Amino acid sequence: MQPYPGPGGRTVISTEGGYGPVWSRDGKELFYRNGDRMMAVRVVTEPRFSASMPETLFEKASLSEGSAEGGSRTYDVSPDGQRFLMVERGDESGELHVVLNWLEELEARVPGAR
Repeated sequence: MQPYPGPGGRTVISTEGGYGPVWSRDGKELFYRNGDRMMAVRVVTEPRFSASMPETLFEKASLSEGSAEGGSRTYDVSPDGQRFLMVERGDESGELHVVLNWLEELEARVPGAR
């Protein structure tokens, strides 16, 4: 990690690698994947940048890998930094079902459900 725009030197966040970095909404944590592990690093930016040692938050083998090379991410972090929405490996069918106007459909099927 390094300041942008400079000046400033680089700070190593992980010596074991990682991909798919996401900042917490408050900018005080950096989350990233390392294989099956979800990692977190606490950061302080003022008066100068410093980073904690990486901490494993949890490990789950069925999580989708995403792409370390392509930079694609298969997760996101809730605004409070306490929950994750993650893509899990499934049957590899590649199907995604999106339901549009589902509240209207619910109302049509169950009047007064809203």
